[in-house]
Amino acid sequence: MIPQLIDQSRKIVIKVGSNTLADKQGHINRAFLSEFAEQVAGLLQKGKQIVLVSSGARIAGISTIGKWERKRDIHYKQALCAVGQVELMEAWRKAFEPHQIHIGQLLLTADDFSNDIRTLHMRNTLFTLVDEGVVPIINENDSVCVDEIKIGDNDNLAALSAILWSADLLILFSDIDGVYTKNPKEHQDAELIEMVQDLSALKASISVGSTNSFGTGGIATKLEAAEKVLSYGIPMILAHGGKNRVLESLQRGEQRGTAFIPAGGKP
Repeated sequence: MIPQLIDQSRKIVIKVGSNTLADKQGHINRAFLSEFAEQVAGLLQKGKQIVLVSSGARIAGISTIGKWERKRDIHYKQALCAVGQVELMEAWRKAFEPHQIHIGQLLLTADDFSNDIRTLHMRNTLFTLVDEGVVPIINENDSVCVDEIKIGDNDNLAALSAILWSADLLILFSDIDGVYTKNPKEHQDAELIEMVQDLSALKASISVGSTNSFGTGGIATKLEAAEKVLSYGIPMILAHGGKNRVLESLQRGEQRGTAFIPAGGKP
């Protein structure tokens, strides 16, 4: 099902989580970014259009100014994101540079999605960038976000972006293979659910775990993202982003994941 979804989709939003971007030391994994950019370039050559939603500003900030790592004050957290966003985008720029692909940055908040005028401008910017062969990279504007305008996690940001852009498919890369019946990090008998057509039934049947060390959301935020896009008829794939050449593996059917299919969609 996953290879079919990717093959049939032209406009694809891909979210890369902090755990996928970070190495074991909590720094940006530049080797991963380079490999990932090469795979995105391959999709573009096949006529696909790609929008990326990238986490990692805070870990990039910590990598740059390590002495701020233990600061708990909100001002330092926002300052870390301000520093880290520069480093993150520079890392993505260098990853795409060998393929002669430009990137563009969009920093958004929940307020932007609830304002009709801003939404129109965001949509126009996305379409213009993509039409000109530029890969937009979206992240939450953490340096100015407070609770009143915060989306809070990039799973839901990716879902909102997919809806805004009228995408054909949303792919969420995390540090798990997909949705399990239980938390696979705690239960060896957890089973991967490879296709979901009834989200309400799924929620009633699984045990939802908590957040992890780098990311801001656990499986609950991924299910929220699925609920958002499915209501607009957009399918979603959840898969492990840390596997070898993950995009190509998914296309070939060599990597498992969970496919969320809208009501009335063909399995």
